[in-house]
Amino acid sequence: MSDPDRSAYECCRDMEAPLCDRLGALDASYRETIPALHEVTDRLVARLRESGVGATAPQVGDLMPDFLLPDANGRLVGLDDLLETGPVALAFHRGHWCSYCRLSVDALAKARAAADSAGLHMVAIVPDLQEFAQSFAADARGALPVLCDVDNGLAASLDLVVWMGDEMLDLTKKAGIDLPRYQGNDSWSLPIPATFVVGRDRRILARFVDPDYRKRMSIEAMLAAVKPTA
Repeated sequence: MSDPDRSAYECCRDMEAPLCDRLGALDASYRETIPALHEVTDRLVARLRESGVGATAPQVGDLMPDFLLPDANGRLVGLDDLLETGPVALAFHRGHWCSYCRLSVDALAKARAAADSAGLHMVAIVPDLQEFAQSFAADARGALPVLCDVDNGLAASLDLVVWMGDEMLDLTKKAGIDLPRYQGNDSWSLPIPATFVVGRDRRILARFVDPDYRKRMSIEAMLAAVKPTA
């Protein structure tokens, strides 16, 4: 991350504002400083929307498929483990190198107290290898577990994985982002941002699936999904 990019990220990270506002502020800053990136991103998002990626991902009311993934320390964690004491929000991220993902996990960490009060557990999922997932976990400051979806196995089973395309691949390489090293494969594929709030019966209470990596499910929506109805 270059110094101007790091400055923009840190400014947005430290804002006293909802996650969606902070993401929007980062987007606005990058549109000014890295216009080529956003032109390519806009074309990529349009292509992905047209292709219908994520359309067959689990819907509200569906059962979340079981899984078993290592956390950033190598411990295997299953869905039943996460649901043992309450509902869980499973938030898929692109990786430790993504500024939007780092803002997202920072917001999840800051919402830990509110989530605990609501009985909600929040979990971040990345396609990174363990050593890089540990870097992402550092952004979470121990407030939530980070799971490693190596080779995008779980995300692919949920229809969340996309190939980034030649234009984005070229920009990513020029930015010095070494996905093959981070992920342990050379597929140059990523999960689209998605969050599933899952009840203790494995039923999905709320979902957010969007091919635009600049957008994420709001913390407020996650908490509302587990709020008791009158």
